Amino acid sequence: MFGFSIKHLRLALFCILTTIFSLSAIAQEAEHQTEGAHHTAPHEEKLDPAKIILDHIKDAHEFHFFTIENKENPHESFHATIPLPVILYSEQYGLDMFSSSAFGHTGEDLALGKYKMNAEKEIVAADEQVKVYDFSLTKNVVQMIIALTILVLLMTGIAKKYKNGQGVQTAPKGWQNAVEPVVMFVRDEVAKPNLGHKYKKYLPYLLTVFFFILINNIFGLLPGSANVTGNIAFTLVLGVISFFAILFSTNKHYWAHIFWFPGVPTVVRIFIMLPVELLGVFTKPFALIVRLFANMVAGHIIILSFISLIFIFGSMSSVAGWGFSPLSVAFAVFIYLIEIMVAFIQAFIFTNLTAVFIGQAMEGDHEHEHHEGEAHHHAPTA
Repeated sequence: MFGFSIKHLRLALFCILTTIFSLSAIAQEAEHQTEGAHHTAPHEEKLDPAKIILDHIKDAHEFHFFTIENKENPHESFHATIPLPVILYSEQYGLDMFSSSAFGHTGEDLALGKYKMNAEKEIVAADEQVKVYDFSLTKNVVQMIIALTILVLLMTGIAKKYKNGQGVQTAPKGWQNAVEPVVMFVRDEVAKPNLGHKYKKYLPYLLTVFFFILINNIFGLLPGSANVTGNIAFTLVLGVISFFAILFSTNKHYWAHIFWFPGVPTVVRIFIMLPVELLGVFTKPFALIVRLFANMVAGHIIILSFISLIFIFGSMSSVAGWGFSPLSVAFAVFIYLIEIMVAFIQAFIFTNLTAVFIGQAMEGDHEHEHHEGEAHHHAPTA
């Protein structure tokens, strides 16, 4: 019930913010048209909240934390960034490696005299005839590597403690004490109920997926970090891996339920039931992909939208901007706290649904075991 309420709260906030942005855009357009008709006011660059929000949540070739602008000389503005390595290959130029700072803070400079960034912030060759293959370490890639490193170091460190007897003969300590209840929860509440006696086979994968998503979700809430789980490519790969795990777990009973329906007319079976069931094979991983992506993106957009409202109202009136600031910050902090909880919830949902779908693929085995158990229970004893 609480999760249901949060879902509707996020939807309502998103609708309210969309309405406010639409009214702001209409007002700015009307003001621009009025200025153009009278030719009295000088042209000023208008605030574009949609562009600002998308620039913050999409991938980039640097980690950007903040900027201190110099209005008198914009070229002397201070940009707190961490440039990342750019790795490019083309048949004409060969392999080139350099820092993303070569493009300048605006991304308009020509790197090495032959590479530039287009409007979508993609690196291309200045010569349009040259095809460039980009193998750069973007902030999403770097953050995934960091998350994976933390996951491996954390789990291997905990495993060594168990091998040395800590947590077995004595009480667990430190991170071991924090991680053990989570592992027990995934085992007892996710793996065992859905996978039966085969839960040990899939438990390592389920735990890896849970902790990897959780770490990336939490990292994505840090200022200046990358929203990795809000990238459709990231969730797509996880969904495809789960898709193959589901397919490799299927058996003849699973496919018999898809291609054969006893007692159903042939026309209905071929033209209605079969397409729907086959489509269901692909909609399961698709649901995993979209659910994680949409929830993590929505939270970041709502937080950034509340912050952007300060500047939107400030562009209308400085009094309105300062007056709305406390309310905007309060709502942003509230949503941020909810996002911390959502980070755990979405990691659990992805893991739990994966276990559910794998369990459905092995459904025939469970039924077979159940009948065998009943037969053994009612069998006469000598």
